[in-house]
Amino acid sequence: MNKITKLFGIQYPIVQGGMAWCSGWKLAAAVSNAGGLGLLSAGSMTPELLREHIRKCRAATTKPFGVNVPLMKPDIESLMQVIVDEEIKIVFTSAGNPKTWTPRLKALGMTVAHVVSSSKFARKCEEAGVDAIVAEGFEAGGHNGREETTTLCLVPAVRRATSLPLIAAGGIGTGEAWVAVQALGAEGIQVGTRFALATESSAHPDFKQLCLSLNEGDTKLLLKKLSPTRLVKGGFCTSIEDMEARGASKEELLEFIGVGRARRGMLEGDVETGELEMGQVAALFREEQTAATIVQDLVESYAAALRRLSS
Repeated sequence: MNKITKLFGIQYPIVQGGMAWCSGWKLAAAVSNAGGLGLLSAGSMTPELLREHIRKCRAATTKPFGVNVPLMKPDIESLMQVIVDEEIKIVFTSAGNPKTWTPRLKALGMTVAHVVSSSKFARKCEEAGVDAIVAEGFEAGGHNGREETTTLCLVPAVRRATSLPLIAAGGIGTGEAWVAVQALGAEGIQVGTRFALATESSAHPDFKQLCLSLNEGDTKLLLKKLSPTRLVKGGFCTSIEDMEARGASKEELLEFIGVGRARRGMLEGDVETGELEMGQVAALFREEQTAATIVQDLVESYAAALRRLSS
């Protein structure tokens, strides 16, 4: 047992990332049942859909699970009300000021973790009273910090800035990576990409298969005028790259992206014109696995890596 397993009441200090269009109740329940912490992604759900997923997840597992909420969501008040009504015990927040919601959530007895991309924001988290910090490097898929700091540089910087329980994220998909970030001061890991490709992920099969064929360099961090986002190279990514190269404005980019582009790509499987978000570590994997298999492999490869190092 360490700080993370004790804080969340889980067997292994493995947190499944709350990924838009991927992290529904099937994935969250499967990860929790396997001994990690499953998270539902409120980022791609309406309040009504979030309530449905919470109830289905609760029916599918007796283990702890939580909800990931991007604080920039326009319907944040309604989403948080669902979380309160459903008596969720664990909330991960991101993309916003932790001081806005942390005191209110903690007053209701919830455990709160916040995702950061810099040691500056880690200190703000501690001031806000969060229970744990997720330090996410820019290798991660989806929305990223503007600092573009890699996980191996970010984790020790955040560790130096705070004594709070620390979870490392971004580019972590193996037991060896887990050992590496533990050596840098992290007590737990958050795994996104590998779970996004799991059998229980709600992502479209065509999106999963495309991502399972990626090699190094097949993703790129773009959309820095909006919210830096790591995208899979392809039709949509190329269009964005071309627009940014000619100096397209924020307004032009927003008009081109339109509404529902990420849903079209990741949930509905339009791998040509849809927005496809995925982390760099996808290049290490070639087969779809169940969440339980992934958790077990992480645990076993972590132990094997420790044995190799000790010898």
